[in-house]
Amino acid sequence: MGKLVLEIPDDLFEALRLPPEEKVIRLRRELAVRLYQKGLLSFGKARELAGMGKWEFHDLLGKEGIIRHYDMEDLQDDLNTLEKLG
Repeated sequence: MGKLVLEIPDDLFEALRLPPEEKVIRLRRELAVRLYQKGLLSFGKARELAGMGKWEFHDLLGKEGIIRHYDMEDLQDDLNTLEKLG
């Protein structure tokens, strides 16, 4: 499995108007939301990138005004969850 390292110049990273402890987490979440919004990542992969649970990421999308895409993969995930619960 590969790993991508995104280099951001120190001056740009420091320019983020966020507390230092929130910068990396916020960048990951912002990237995840935008890639999901543009259809470049599925819901599951986007929430994985964001480091969030399903409902937590769903809530974040709502706060950002992002319409959730519901595809066959999402349907299958939901059906699998219902089978486990039933």
